[in-house]
Amino acid sequence: MITVIGAGAIGLAIAARLAKAAQVYILEKNDSFGLETSGRNSETIHAGIYYPEGSLKAVLCVAGNALLYELCEQHGIAHRKTGKLIVATDSEEVAALEELLERGRKNGARDLGMLSARELQGLEPKVQGVAAVSSPSSGVVDSRALMKFYLATARDRGAEIAYRSRVVGIERVVDGYMVSVQDDTGIHRFGTELLVNCAGLHSDEVAEFAGIDPDEAGYRLHYCKGEYFSVASGKSKLVERLIYPVPTPGTGGVGIHTVLDIEGRMRLGPSARYVDEIDYGVDDSQQGVFYDSVKGLLPFIEQDDLAPDMAGIRPKLAGPGEGFRDFVIRHEADRGLPGLINLVGIESPGLTGSPAIAEYVGSMVEEIL
Repeated sequence: MITVIGAGAIGLAIAARLAKAAQVYILEKNDSFGLETSGRNSETIHAGIYYPEGSLKAVLCVAGNALLYELCEQHGIAHRKTGKLIVATDSEEVAALEELLERGRKNGARDLGMLSARELQGLEPKVQGVAAVSSPSSGVVDSRALMKFYLATARDRGAEIAYRSRVVGIERVVDGYMVSVQDDTGIHRFGTELLVNCAGLHSDEVAEFAGIDPDEAGYRLHYCKGEYFSVASGKSKLVERLIYPVPTPGTGGVGIHTVLDIEGRMRLGPSARYVDEIDYGVDDSQQGVFYDSVKGLLPFIEQDDLAPDMAGIRPKLAGPGEGFRDFVIRHEADRGLPGLINLVGIESPGLTGSPAIAEYVGSMVEEIL
């Protein structure tokens, strides 16, 4: 038996993949699937532009982009290939834009190109900028519909899921792991041969239950909150593509940008602010900050167009001001924990990469078995 901890997009995708050849059991501490990071994000299908060449984030994003569109088209999962523009608002940002273009091309991101100010105006007349990187293969997906598909696929292949089941202990035993789970009736223990930690915001804690020191291993997570503000409905149709700024390194995100859902509703976000606690409230006093961040890029937006919408929390391995940290997807055999696979720090582009991550972990499990 294989136990997957966490029923977000990653856990469900992995469970569906592993259930092809093994009995899979999914544990989820919440009342339903996808209630944390997987259900509180921009739902963007990324192309693979932002990440260092050869990193797991780059490789799995590029592979996931192609796999995700194929999967959505085959199974009727709502999505839109909107395209994305990363826009420089002044000449000082053009060099950074050119670096992004080169990085994306090295990563294998598809169909990238540089646009002049005139070409930008031709595509998006309401957007103000001096140049832009165009990413036609970027888009949006209905993340809940995607997760429903993963879960249905896993169940069709015999997987079972237990909600309101929080892992509170992991013990290494001769033939695998003894997992302690707290549910509505108390604490129960069961054995499993393999354990896949997809616990998202709590993945460092789960790794610690298994005996790994999160600080020593570099698994300690930092919560980075992202808030969203909705844009007045009358202005939602003024841009057709996802519009992003040139990112500022070390801020924890890629900058506040337009977020378009499947129906075309526009939001701005997410912001990036490190926090100590998980709290999904939106601070309405941030309205001015959001307006100031986009007024040069999107001059048609007025401050009164913005209203608090939602928030999410990223499980980041990089703390404030720190450099790039890659996904951790690791079989812990060399730590004396064979059959334990930890996935830690799975933030963006985790949703895009979910089908590729599932294949990656599936290959790891096949080697173990």
